[in-house]
Amino acid sequence: MPVIPNVEAQEIPWRPGYRNFVLAGHDQGLTCIAGYSEIQPGAGAPLHAHKDVDEIFIVLEGTLDMRIGEEQRLVEANHTIAIPAGVPHAFVAVGPTPVRMFTFMPRNRAIAEATTYFEGAPPAGAAQH
Repeated sequence: MPVIPNVEAQEIPWRPGYRNFVLAGHDQGLTCIAGYSEIQPGAGAPLHAHKDVDEIFIVLEGTLDMRIGEEQRLVEANHTIAIPAGVPHAFVAVGPTPVRMFTFMPRNRAIAEATTYFEGAPPAGAAQH
């Protein structure tokens, strides 16, 4: 039974001001992936969509300025964001403190294989996620 100390999670290069860690995934024999992210104010992800993969963010600390489809709103700590497959979304950390959140996708390598970017480019470590 794999038990992974979160402090030993593998960091994957992502974006400036945006740290991304894999808590469990391919290396543990899983087809899904759970992660942890730390996003500095002003950093985030450009508008994109995952073709056939849902995504979940569990915001632990901080505030995200979140766009999902045509809706835009601030999402604070202690909220979960459910992003259905195919829905364009973008976000940026706002406020005085970093955003800390858990992430979940039901398929490994979904960022590299099933994501379309409408703005910007894929993150540096997309092929590893």
